[in-house]
Amino acid sequence: MNASPLPEWNLADLYPGADSPQLRGDLDNISGTCEAFALKAKGKLDAVAREAPDTLAAWLADYEAIQDRMGRIASFAGLLYAGETTDATRAKFYGDVQQRLTDASTHLLFFELELNRIDDAVMTQALSHSPALADYRPWITDLRRERPYQLDDRLEQLFLEKSVTGAAAWNRLFDETIAALRFDVEGENLALEPTLNRLQDTDPDRRRAAAEALGVTLKQNLRVFTLITNTLAKDKDIADRWRGFGDMAASRHLSNRVEPEVVEALVSAVKAAYPRLSHRYYALKARWFGKEMLDHWDRNAPLPRVEQREFSWAEARDSVLSAYGRFSPELAAIAGRFFDERWIDAPVRPGKAPGAFSHPTVPSAHPYILLNYQGKPRDVMTLAHELGHGVHQVLAAHNGALMAPTPLTLAETASVFGEMLTFRSLLAATTDKTARRALLAGKVEDMLNTVVRQIAFYDFERRIHGERLQGELTSDVIGNLWMEVSRESLGPAIRLHPGYETYWAYIPHFIHSPFYVYAYAFGDCLVNSLYAVYERAETGFAEKYLAMLSAGGTRHHSELLKPFGLDASEPDFWTLGLSLIERMIGELEAMG
Repeated sequence: MNASPLPEWNLADLYPGADSPQLRGDLDNISGTCEAFALKAKGKLDAVAREAPDTLAAWLADYEAIQDRMGRIASFAGLLYAGETTDATRAKFYGDVQQRLTDASTHLLFFELELNRIDDAVMTQALSHSPALADYRPWITDLRRERPYQLDDRLEQLFLEKSVTGAAAWNRLFDETIAALRFDVEGENLALEPTLNRLQDTDPDRRRAAAEALGVTLKQNLRVFTLITNTLAKDKDIADRWRGFGDMAASRHLSNRVEPEVVEALVSAVKAAYPRLSHRYYALKARWFGKEMLDHWDRNAPLPRVEQREFSWAEARDSVLSAYGRFSPELAAIAGRFFDERWIDAPVRPGKAPGAFSHPTVPSAHPYILLNYQGKPRDVMTLAHELGHGVHQVLAAHNGALMAPTPLTLAETASVFGEMLTFRSLLAATTDKTARRALLAGKVEDMLNTVVRQIAFYDFERRIHGERLQGELTSDVIGNLWMEVSRESLGPAIRLHPGYETYWAYIPHFIHSPFYVYAYAFGDCLVNSLYAVYERAETGFAEKYLAMLSAGGTRHHSELLKPFGLDASEPDFWTLGLSLIERMIGELEAMG
């Protein structure tokens, strides 16, 4: 891979630095701004909705502006911390900012609670009499869906203030513990990301060494990961019981604006397809390796006797932007800004947060992307994925701080679609049969990781949270549950060696966003169907697609998919998405 420096993000578009006068001023003023807003509006929303709905609209705009300012502060602190989570100064700064923003937020807590106590008839009339208020209709409608689970003001304040010492604190402990871990891989002390990257090495001995090092180090630290998991599962159970959620994933479904039966249909369809997807593919891959079974460290290994191409940063950038550009010049132009304006942090660094993400920050600024780029083909796909998120976030920003955020189920649409565009572009340019098979196999593996693995993760979470209701779980119990869902989902062609039972411990989604993971499968299956429509469309698809992304959180998934003739509530919808993966596996089988 080209040794030219990888880009590091410039956070000055948020604030010049942690000690800058701009940030200090905003931090010093935010609590007073929140107090002044409460003094003006608290206890008056019902009367204003009845008598002066335009005033209510103006207060909503003020509230949104405060949320944008607080989001800017939080984003800067979070991104600075993500760049070096083991740095004590950054960790303290991050914790102090969280505390100050939480304290300030207590003055705003009344606003959404009071809005939800306004009678439906009164709110309907206010919306009809004030065009300015009607602009916020999607946000108000979504907010009022949460009324059944809303507690009284004092309890809501307690939940908010305790969050800093509750879930947020355990999240931070997880992040700092993971970032500080070092794995002894053949005499090298590696952080998590380089160790995981070794699982894609062409040398089977290096893959095995990395896999065994993961198991050894994670096992040494299982006590803290088990405590974090038990504590957060119980914390969620307490919150769910107080709020009246009947199912452990109900709050996630509500925040995703997706019906539980739609999620259940997705989960059932994927689990029923395990034999046709993962079991079938891994048996095929085992034959390519000349084995009856693959060791678990070979699951994502490069195909044997295939040269593993490495992509320089410039090649990765050009591959993604050209694929985006062939679909839509506007899409590519927005994506290009991430490179040109230093909105990406790509190098692997000790202490840097593992994985990848696109942080939307706030509409008054722009997103930032974090990668751990190491030149593998999957890293190019990750870049395409995160740029999809970033473009989506840029396009949705015009909706404002309250309505720009997209439910997680649709938040994965642009990212997975961006991956598909990039993959199809690379595949079209590959004529060598062996290289083509390797590229197609890599895409199938990515889709299995996105669909099968994520639904297995969702199943694992449900089992963990269900068992936790009966009492604390030991590391062995958690490990056994992990092995059960892994065997079910990966199938008989994967041999799970000792040490694999610890691998649940490093997955951040279980900690940061309980039950988030099905959104990946939702997005992948949706995009498979969406891409089929694109391939058949003559004109106008790109325009409809960009309009869908621009909607942000203002419309339900059923409305957004209707122009494409798709309906996620239809029983056959998920089967249609999964059939694309089956066809690709069939194509690989035909190649021999």
